[in-house]
Formats: sequence, structure tokens, C-alpha cells
Amino acid sequence: MKSVSVVLVDDHRVVTRSLKAWLESFPDIRVVGIAVSGEELLQRLDEWKPDVILQDLLMPGGIDGIETTRRILLAAPSARVIALTASMDEARMMGVLRAGAVGYIRKDAEPETLLAAVRAVAAGRTYIDPTVGKQILMQPSGMYEELTLRETDVLRQLALGLSNKEIAGALSIGEETVKSHVGSLFAKLGVENRAQAVVRAIRLGIVSLEEWQKFP
Repeated sequence: MKSVSVVLVDDHRVVTRSLKAWLESFPDIRVVGIAVSGEELLQRLDEWKPDVILQDLLMPGGIDGIETTRRILLAAPSARVIALTASMDEARMMGVLRAGAVGYIRKDAEPETLLAAVRAVAAGRTYIDPTVGKQILMQPSGMYEELTLRETDVLRQLALGLSNKEIAGALSIGEETVKSHVGSLFAKLGVENRAQAVVRAIRLGIVSLEEWQKFP
């Protein structure tokens, strides 16, 4: 079994030590580093080479979690970033997802939720804390240009974690056609990446929170 290497970024050492102990109780998780700020993480990114980075959005120093995420992905495009936050603010969530994060977890989430997030993003999926997902459903959906039936089908499959190639197979269409539909629905929904599109899909009811959470 290939282990997932994880770096923790938080200025509260009690939090990071507890997270390290919890995560390393599972044989497929390995914590390779702990940083107290975005600056420290960026300085040691080449040394640690993590698969997944769990980082607080609000940290001491000159850069916050959103800017840190942006710089992480410029330096290490294959890294998967999960934002840890005490906030339920959708604007902040969409901001860090726009910067390239693929996970968003409340700091008071159950440990099992955190573990599920690490495993999900390591496998290439987006993971939104279920409690945040429930809040998304309670808010107005906003005004978006209407999607075609095929764009809706593509968005649903995308939200369930399928790659473009897998979507093409599921819908019996070409992969280039899928790419075209993805570009069109991104423009209509006002999003820039798949993680943001997942949030929109949940909000619009194209995929239910329950089935999205159950998808392997």
C-alpha cells in the first residue's frame, strides 16, 4: 500500500501534534512535516515533497492561506491542498478553491471527516466538509445561465469525482466533447476549476449531498 505523505500547517502546536498522532495511527498516512506559517511551508516544500497539505486559512506572517495555496501550486502543481478553517463563509471557501485548494474542512470537524478528506484528495477527488455542504444547500442558489441537458449530465459526473475520460465513457461521448462541455459549464457557472464546480453542483441540486458523500 502506497502511503500518503502529509504536511500540517498551523501555528497552534497542540492542534498539529494531535492531528499528527491521529493521522499516523493509520498505516496509509505519513506526516512528513509541520509548519507554523505559510512562509515556513514554502521554504521547506522541496524538502518535504508532500502529497497532501492540510493548512489553516488564517496564519501568522505576511501571507494568508489563500495566497499560500496559490504559491504552493506554482511551486508544486501535484500537491493537493486542504484548507482548515473556523469560517463558514462561502466567499472565503470559493477564494481558496479558486487559488487551487481541493478540500475545505472545518477545524471542529470530526477526525473521521479529516481522514476521509485526506484520502479523497490524495485519490484525486474534491472534498467539502459535509457540514459546509449543508450550509451551501441552505443559501440561495444565485443566478446562473441555464445549462443544457448534456452540460448538466457532465457536471453531475464531474461532481461525483469522474475524470474527463471517465465522463466520456459514462456518457458515451468523446473526451474532447467532454472538455468542451466542461469549459462551457465553467463559464456559465462563473467558476474556474472542478472544485468550485462541485460547490455549484451541490447548491443547484444536480448532485445531492448524500450521494456525493457516498461516492467512493
